Amino acid sequence: MKYLLTTLLTILTLSLSYAQTNAEDELGAWYTLSGSHKISNNFSIGTLAQLWLFEETQNFNFILLTGGLNYHVSPKLTTTIAFSYADIDGGFNTNSPHTFENRLAEQIVFKHKTSKLPIDHRFRAEHRFFSKLNTNTTKHRFRYRLGTKIVLNKHLFLRLNDEFLVTLNSNKLTENRFYSALGININKSSNLQFGYLNRKIKGQNFHRLQVSLFFKTDLRKKKS
Repeated sequence: MKYLLTTLLTILTLSLSYAQTNAEDELGAWYTLSGSHKISNNFSIGTLAQLWLFEETQNFNFILLTGGLNYHVSPKLTTTIAFSYADIDGGFNTNSPHTFENRLAEQIVFKHKTSKLPIDHRFRAEHRFFSKLNTNTTKHRFRYRLGTKIVLNKHLFLRLNDEFLVTLNSNKLTENRFYSALGININKSSNLQFGYLNRKIKGQNFHRLQVSLFFKTDLRKKKS
């Protein structure tokens, strides 16, 4: 496990150094706050707020706000329907008008183990409705994410996943996101992740720091 941790940190350091010397790829950041709120034995509400910056602490890129209803079919299988709102900047260091997005999504998450290694698959279909000035457009996108969580000890873990995104009217892979992070368990219901994300889209290669807080709450009525 010490070897895995050392390897992850080495890859992260090299990747960030590369990003700082590449004029195309500014070293930006994605900040995420994600919650899961249990409302019954089979249902929970998911919340997400995500902020993207072109630089570590400045230069707005994108903000996404999401709310969804999860149905837990079993401990291994969860389905979700969600709505999102997004504000998208016109471009790096430009004064172009922002694009605003309303998004509907359907999602399935399936978990299992392979040789004791936990594996999770996330399948998501998105229906994206864009508005920019007086122009409205619609796009549909499919996403598949393959991931794992490697426990180092009771306090630390590694999170790794790779996601493929395809816009349905393009007939080709339109985006790939690789994510690696060191996670810290704050308590049984929350964890903090510090990671690196490599985003390849439209011939561009972006390197992003990621700081994410994940937490769970239980809103079910307590039995007296």
